[in-house]
Amino acid sequence: DFAGPRARRWPFGPCLFPSGSAAASAPALCRTSPLFLPNVRASPSHPTHLDTMGRRPAKCYRYCKNKPYPKSRYCRGVPDPKIRIYDAGKKRAAVDEYPTTVHLVSDEKEQLSAEALEAARVACNKYLVKSGGKDSYHIRIRAHPFHVLRINKMLSCAGADRLQTGMRGAFGKPQGLAARVNIGQTIISVRSKDSNKHNLIEALRRASYKFPGRQKIFVSRNWGFTKYTKDEYKALRAAGKLIDDGSHVKYLANKGPIEA
Repeated sequence: DFAGPRARRWPFGPCLFPSGSAAASAPALCRTSPLFLPNVRASPSHPTHLDTMGRRPAKCYRYCKNKPYPKSRYCRGVPDPKIRIYDAGKKRAAVDEYPTTVHLVSDEKEQLSAEALEAARVACNKYLVKSGGKDSYHIRIRAHPFHVLRINKMLSCAGADRLQTGMRGAFGKPQGLAARVNIGQTIISVRSKDSNKHNLIEALRRASYKFPGRQKIFVSRNWGFTKYTKDEYKALRAAGKLIDDGSHVKYLANKGPIEA
């Protein structure tokens, strides 16, 4: 009767009593409390299922209040960041293939969690795949989460007031990672063809909803991910001063051996 079709389900978990017993008619909250359950003992080594809780909201870690706290030999046990892919789309596209670039720029000094960066990458990538195809763009995440977030875990089981010590020794354990961004710092850059510019803007607009604070979208005057404007790029390319270097270019300066 504990796991069969007659087992009762409650908002706080499955019923631990037979459906015909008098205890099954008790309120759901009382029946699942550690004081009521006969076979469940709340302790630090055996917490009840009421102790489980999710991540803290981003408002707890949004502001740059403390010094940077990166992973090091002193800061150990840091979990891996949720974002593992920083380039998506046609990453190996030549520099001449995608001249148009759009940037998502932070307008606040804040911290962006690795979970938010991953969610923004997925949202941006999904819209561009749906609107233009998977080989029509190149996304690059420009912010990297190196700052370690800490949490001072508090016990929430029965008798916890005799075990925990309040704010004594309150330096927390590593919980996650975040990227610290300044005003005017680029978070995401996307390059594509000129005909796809409106899709790039819409994709970054959707990605901005995954971040706290305020962001702005800029259409770059430069050619792709290079540092040259489109007019400068065309002039230097015609003069033979540029050589391809992946999604960037190298400038051939007037130095080196004199050619005969």
